Amino acid sequence: MTAVAVDLDGALGDTRPLWRDFLAEAARRFASIAPLDVEALPANRGAAAEELDRWAAAGVGDWRAALERFAEDRAPVYLRPSAEASSALRALHAAGTTLGVFTDAPEELARVALAHLGAARRIQALEAGAGARERLLARLGGDAAVASTREDLAKIGAGAERR
Repeated sequence: MTAVAVDLDGALGDTRPLWRDFLAEAARRFASIAPLDVEALPANRGAAAEELDRWAAAGVGDWRAALERFAEDRAPVYLRPSAEASSALRALHAAGTTLGVFTDAPEELARVALAHLGAARRIQALEAGAGARERLLARLGGDAAVASTREDLAKIGAGAERR
């Protein structure tokens, strides 16, 4: 195995609660400029981001920068680094494995999460938004393993330690 595709939300840290709270804050904060029906947004965050781009065109401005600031301010409340995940990433990185991360979250949120979780320096590729998993697997090649959960990542990392 030369590459591993890691699901950010399943294996490293779930960014969905942070995303939901950002949406609630954005709807409240920008209500006088452009109403945002959070419940009407698609569950897939990549598709929701496309809707937010259209919403922002109504005068809200750069919602992605607002997301990044929100995530930077609140990441410590929502995301806890995992010793098990960090150990697996360290072992895979030391073994020369190419590490990529995928998430349907916007890239701004994903980058903040990776930095807060201590994973950013070990990751060579990040794909975010709609179709992120497929794009990452295409980049990494057909033999890439997929770590969808923390348990998957630990198992793959343990295999790298034995090599």
